[in-house]
This record gives sequence, structure tokens and C-alpha cells, in this order.
Amino acid sequence: MGSMRSLQGKIAFVQGGSRGIGAAIVKRLAQDGAAVAFTYISSGERAEKVAAEITNAGGKAIAIQADSADPNALQEAIRQTVAHFGALDILVNSAGVLSWGALEELTLADLDRTLAVNVRSVFVASQEAARHMSEGGRIINIGSINADRIPMAGGSIYAMSKSALVGLTKGMARDLGPRKITVNNVQPGPVDTEMNPADSETATQLKASMALGRYGNVEEIAGFVAYLAGPEAGYITGASLSIDGGFSA
Repeated sequence: MGSMRSLQGKIAFVQGGSRGIGAAIVKRLAQDGAAVAFTYISSGERAEKVAAEITNAGGKAIAIQADSADPNALQEAIRQTVAHFGALDILVNSAGVLSWGALEELTLADLDRTLAVNVRSVFVASQEAARHMSEGGRIINIGSINADRIPMAGGSIYAMSKSALVGLTKGMARDLGPRKITVNNVQPGPVDTEMNPADSETATQLKASMALGRYGNVEEIAGFVAYLAGPEAGYITGASLSIDGGFSA
């Protein structure tokens, strides 16, 4: 494991942690000393590989199969985490789906699935986590810079879902502030993942509009999340924080 141990003794739950940004967050929280439970839907082999990498390095991690669109499954996964590790200090809501297309062609099923995963699951997980967290907990939502800027057509319902997190984050920060639980919303810009590779035709167009002229990497997002989960970020709450290489500048 790494030399940074700012989360030693903390228990974290990450919904959507088997690949991409979510997997990087799971690994970074573990590297910083947290015991981590995380969910996956169908990529069980990947999830077990992430967990094994952590445990083989001396950390603690468990993978739990749960669809973020299923409130009961998500609540049960959090309860299972508390039962296994004995507490819960950090929640990261990183599950997300992307429905992209012309307004005239998007379906109600697209809308419902987007809201169920990108918005409702954040509420459900945060509500259940808050029931188990002690004073000083952390809730971190993974939003998107597309809440502020959509540079091309097709992103109407995705942008709507990520904009909803801005308001939800502010409201939850007020609700949980008396318990010293912070709630923040991280808004990544273009990040190199399987779903949005940095060498695609779309990426070439996006890089031209970015101050740094490059995609971010998942470790950069994970590092930012780890900071918000740590002791030095105790005065940050209700914020939507962009990490986008100047995409919105």
C-alpha cells in the first residue's frame, strides 16, 4: 500500500467501484488506509480483481453485487458493509449511466434509468449511510462538469441528472451539517476511461476546448476524492468542485 495513511481506520462504501473512476477511487481510499466495500452489477470478475489487488497489498476490501437502480439492494449493501466492518465513515456515490442522443429519440426508459441511477441512488445511499455514520462523516457525489456545460448536442437528460446533484448536495449538506458530516459534489471533465477514451474522435474535439489540452486520468479524480474524504477537508461542504482541465474556463 502507499505511504499516505490519512484514512487509517476509516470505513468507506463506494457504489459503482468495479471499473473506471469508481475503481480508481476504491483503490486510492484503500491506499490511504480505509477499509472499502464497493458495489458492482455484472462485472464480477473485475470487481473481485480490484478487491484482491487491495487485500494482496495488505488492505481490506469487499465487493458486493448490487444494482444502484434497485433501492432495496443498495440499502442492503450498505447494511452489509456496516455488519462486515462495524461502522461507516465515508460514502462515495460514483455509479452512473450515460444516455446520449437527440431529444426526439430519447425514450422514457432512458430518462427513468438515468434518474434512477444518477440521482435516486445518490439519495437512497446517502439516506441509508447517514443512518449509520457518526459525527464527522463524509459523503462525496461524483457529478459531471456537464452540469455546467454541454459542448455538443445529445446530452439533455444526462446534464439534467448531474445538475440535480448540485441541488441535492447543497440540501444534504444543510441537513447533515449539525452532525459535522460534509457533503460535496465532484464534477470531473473529460476523463480517459473505457466509456470515454482519450484517443477517440470525440476526444480530439473536446481537447481543443480545454485549457490544458488533455484528458484527465482516473487517478487524478481519485486523489481529489481522497482529499475530500480526509481530515483536511472538514470545512468544505455543500460545494460542487470542478476538476476538468479548464474545460469550463
